[in-house]
Order: sequence, then structure tokens, then C-alpha cells
Amino acid sequence: METAFRIEKDFLGEMNIDVHAYYGIQTLRAKNNFDITHTNISLFPSFITSLAKVKKACALTNYELEDLTLEQKDAIVQACDEIIDGKLHEQFIVDPIQGGAGTSTNMNANEVIANRALEILGHPRAAYNIIHPNNHVNMSQSTNDAYPTAIKITLQDLIYKLKESLRYLRDAYNEKAEEFKDVLKMGRTQLQDAVPMTLGQEFKTYAIMVDTDIYRLREAQELLKSVNLGATAIGTGINTKEHYRKLVIKNLRKVTGVDFDNTGDLIEATQDTGVFVHLSGLLKRVVIKMSKVSNDLRLLSSGPRAGFNEINLPPLQPGSSIMPGKVNPVIPEVVNQVAFDVIGADASISMACEGGQLQLNVFEPLIAYKLFTSINMMRRSFYALADKCVKGITANEDVCMENVLNSITIITYLNPILGYEVCSSIAKEALASNKRVYDLVLEKELLSQEELDNFLLPKNMLKVKM
Repeated sequence: METAFRIEKDFLGEMNIDVHAYYGIQTLRAKNNFDITHTNISLFPSFITSLAKVKKACALTNYELEDLTLEQKDAIVQACDEIIDGKLHEQFIVDPIQGGAGTSTNMNANEVIANRALEILGHPRAAYNIIHPNNHVNMSQSTNDAYPTAIKITLQDLIYKLKESLRYLRDAYNEKAEEFKDVLKMGRTQLQDAVPMTLGQEFKTYAIMVDTDIYRLREAQELLKSVNLGATAIGTGINTKEHYRKLVIKNLRKVTGVDFDNTGDLIEATQDTGVFVHLSGLLKRVVIKMSKVSNDLRLLSSGPRAGFNEINLPPLQPGSSIMPGKVNPVIPEVVNQVAFDVIGADASISMACEGGQLQLNVFEPLIAYKLFTSINMMRRSFYALADKCVKGITANEDVCMENVLNSITIITYLNPILGYEVCSSIAKEALASNKRVYDLVLEKELLSQEELDNFLLPKNMLKVKM
């Protein structure tokens, strides 16, 4: 079946646009120019809705300032609301990675909204004399303020979801901390025996590590509430009316439900990507800590016969195409790999933020792409870690206790009773003879079994309360 076209033109010439498409000539040019990730911006639905929220806030403001008619405002707002509700997302076809500081993405939104608004009013698409992508939908805006504002709206939403996944993972660790509170085991430093602790204490630390990062993400959300909407091209507010800046922020708050503000110097705000550097570093912090815990889970479950074997991870799938019965810690391994990717993304974001010049950073498309991708991967991996790994962990209590009793370092607890010299002698003999400290103390009749067992009770060995 032959495709029908409409002709659109810009100052570079004319192009045939699919008659059914809501996007226009600038979107299609960008689609043809940038096939980098082989995806499009609809990969991030929250970003599409954020763009629509920016356009809606601007339309409401321009109507208040009497620069849009009631009919134009209502049509643009309805088009934006439909996009916010999830419609027309397939019309956002430009690649996330693009030259032009996000202009292609901004124009994709402008054209889709304009053509849907025209349709709402009963006009054909591309009847731009009635509602124009630039003159009406993009009124009082530049890509340089609309695009980064949409990024920050998106990040508010994505960080909220990331915090939810972290709370879910924290709760899973806390459940295990309670379950394992009486399981005595050896603590280790530098992979060497240290002093005893409980498996519950070990898992409690994981929960606390997550909790501190939830708090830090909350702080980052506060920093992201400062936007430069109203700055237009470089922060001078060119082509906006006197009260536009104040009114557009009021409407943005109403549309998003977030108390955004643009206090400060908008020229500075338009070129400063410091908040993205900060957030990227914070994401790296979070994922490095979660990767460290994943390393712990892999190590503690190693074996099962020739490793630590103190805990069991849920068996999810066969682990080898050649070794029967082998099961691998696949979920912690996934978290490790997500961490490696996020760490790499942080390097990319750092370079992109550093590469800005003068009044604008043109690399915001890469910054947004890496931030959105990192957060989405982290969120999914944390749910997987909680559901497919942590919740199903069981303790090998006998192995844990045997490691405690076999450890030379439990002699430390007898220092106050037997003295340092005697304890050093017993430790040396235990190491040389491969005998347990416990057995040597009894052999030498230094303590009765009842006295020794009392000293080695978990409540006596552990000073930190759960």
C-alpha cells in the first residue's frame, strides 16, 4: 500500500512527511541525521511526559499574558494532557543522542503537540498558520531552558522510583537481619579471621548502607528543584514578557506537583551542569556500595564444598553447560555489572559536563541519556536483588559456628581471664597443631567446659546490640 505524504518546508528546503505522522520536518531531519543508539526518546516515557508538562506550563503562562488565544491554549493544553496520559509517545522518534543541545527533542515535542492541537481544533496537520510549533507551542521558550527543565522533572520522577526500590531492598535486608540475629559467625578483615559477630549484624549493616543512600538521594532531589525555565536562549530571558519568569514557575509547580524554583542568576543556571555531576557521582556511590554487598553475598555463599558456604543463595538456573549441578550467584553478578556500567556512565557524564563552553552545555542529551539509563538499570537490579536473591537466603548455622570454634582469634575473648602471654601461647600452639583453641583450653585445664562455654556465648562475645 502506497504511503501518502504531506509536504512541509523549513529554511533548508522541503520534505515529504507521512500524512499520518504528528511530527514534522525538523523531527524527520533529526531522525535521518542521528541513528546513534538505534532507539528513540520514547524509550524514556517519563521524559516524554515531562516535555509535555513543560509545554503545558508555558501555554498556560502565555495565555495569562494574553499571547495565546483561549482556543489555542485549550488545544495545546489538551494535546499536552494526552501525552502526559501516555498517548502519542510513538511519535517521539528522535535518537536520545543528538547534536544541537536537545533542539531535535524539543522540536519533536513542539511539532507533535502543534499537530495534535490542530487536529483537536478540526484543522489538518501542518496548518501552522493557526498553531505553529515554534510561534505558539514554543512561545517564550528556547531549547536551552525547556529541555533541561524537562530533564530535571524526569529525574525527580526517576529518583522517586529509585528510592522505592532501595527501600524495598533495605526491608529485605532488615528481614534477614532479624531472621539471622542469633546465628554466630566469624567476622573477617582482609579476608582473614577477625572476631565473631552475628549474621544478623552483617545483614543489618547492608540495610543501614541502603538507608543512608536514600537520604542522599532525597538531598539530590532538592537540588534538582532549581530550574532555568524562563531563561530562553542564554539566560537573559529574551522574547519573554516582564512577569513571564514568575508566572511560568507558578504554572510548572501546578502542572508537576513539585515546588520548582528558578531563584538565582539564569545566565549562570543555563550553563551550569553541576547538579548533574553531583547526581551522577551519587548514583556511582549507591551502586558501588550495592556491588560491594553483592561481592559479599557471592563470597559468603561460595563453594558449597570448597568455599565459605556460610549462606545459601536461592538456586535460579543451571550454572554451567559442562559441569552438572553447578549453580552460580547470577543475581549478585548482574548487580556487579550494572555497577560497572553506571561507573562508566559517570565518567561520560563528567566529560560531558566539563565539555560545556561559554553560555551553554551542548552535551545535555548524553547527560540525560546516561542518567536516565543508569537509574532505570539500578532500580530494576535492586528489585531483582531483593526478590530473587536476598529474600531467599538461608544460613548454614553449623558451618558458621564451626568457623567460630575453629578460629584462633576467639582467644582474644579470654585475654581478661587468662592473660595475654598465656593466650598468645595457646594461639601459637593451636596454629601449629591444627587444634582448636577451645580444645586446648580444656586440655590444659585452664577453664572448665562450663566456664568456657559461658565465655563463648553469643551474648558475652558480642558487645554491639542488634
